[in-house]
Amino acid sequence: MREPKIYMATLEDILSGQATDIYFVRTKRIVTEAGLSDVRVRMEAHAYSLPKGYEWAVLAGLEEALKILEGVPVDVYAIPEGTVFGLKEPIMVIEGRYADFAEYETPVLGALRFASSIATKTARVKKLAGDKAVLYFGLRALHPAVFPSADRAAYIGGADGVSGVLAGKYLGVTPKGTMPHALIVTFGDQREAWKWFAKLYYGEAPVIALVDTFYDERIESLMAAELLGEKLYGVRLDTPSSRRGKMREIVEEVRWTLDIHGYKHVKIFVSGGIGEKQVAQLRDVADGFGVGTSISMAPSIDISMDIVEVDRGDGWKPISKRGKLPGAKKLYRCPPLKNIVTLWEAEPPTCEDGSKAEPLLVKYIENGKLVRELPSLDEVRQYVLEQLKHLPEPEPL
Repeated sequence: MREPKIYMATLEDILSGQATDIYFVRTKRIVTEAGLSDVRVRMEAHAYSLPKGYEWAVLAGLEEALKILEGVPVDVYAIPEGTVFGLKEPIMVIEGRYADFAEYETPVLGALRFASSIATKTARVKKLAGDKAVLYFGLRALHPAVFPSADRAAYIGGADGVSGVLAGKYLGVTPKGTMPHALIVTFGDQREAWKWFAKLYYGEAPVIALVDTFYDERIESLMAAELLGEKLYGVRLDTPSSRRGKMREIVEEVRWTLDIHGYKHVKIFVSGGIGEKQVAQLRDVADGFGVGTSISMAPSIDISMDIVEVDRGDGWKPISKRGKLPGAKKLYRCPPLKNIVTLWEAEPPTCEDGSKAEPLLVKYIENGKLVRELPSLDEVRQYVLEQLKHLPEPEPL
């Protein structure tokens, strides 16, 4: 009998260039045997389209992309991780002999697209939630091999917490979460499940009771409050769509009931199929949201990579395929969030206030060596949240 296994690329597979598409391996061989090994290119990463309804995106996955390219004899320029960017704006430029890095296009784009899609969706949800908590509960929608990367991207995008245990090991982020229905069903009595959770975790984690397992949400919320009193931090409504009805009215009813019985300190969290529209509809009556699948399965930020300049020994020449703008480009920013694209050799543009625009595209790798200090995860997250203050609220999707 054949033994089962988990299908995942190893770190060695990725860093050696084996985690790639076969046509890049074949291209590298053709270029080499045709005597074109010394041809240098400038290859630009950008988004020429965004998901419907999106006006901006958040760059994430840069640290992983840099790890993939570290040691490869190329120069890499990029905008800082967490930067808000728009259409046709250069977010990364790789400069070097194409034969040296052809096979790395696939994993670099995969890292950037995966993380940027999750970070962007999270940022949209966080912008809509305002000062209400957003917790990322979406790991069950993904392959376990990417759990830490997904948690990292969601945290960068502004999530106030993530649920993955490995977030503590790989990211230094304490995982957050409540309890599953399985705990309550195993006990067969929600009171016993709540009591045991409080017994083991009060003082270590917020005691948030799941209150929709057997009875009405209003009844179970009051039951939990009467049982746990001041120990109860909040209640979570994970009502399935088949029983949900008007969720706002359910939340309002729970809030009213808790308040009139003297439990105004108990917060209300909503989860279960939550997306942008639900957050916008409930943000003034709920205290926080557990958001999962809508972030994990976020519309893809369509980042592509294209050669825009070639040096065949006679200097840099602009060139590109149809539909892409030839010539290497740089990205600058005027406050608060006005991004400006220029040609590579152009002078920095002047902002409306007379100051010089800030260069966003900066060198991270020189001839395979990292030359710039990377920010901490919390610094990247704060950078995103600061930019969100200056962005208009998105139309909920």
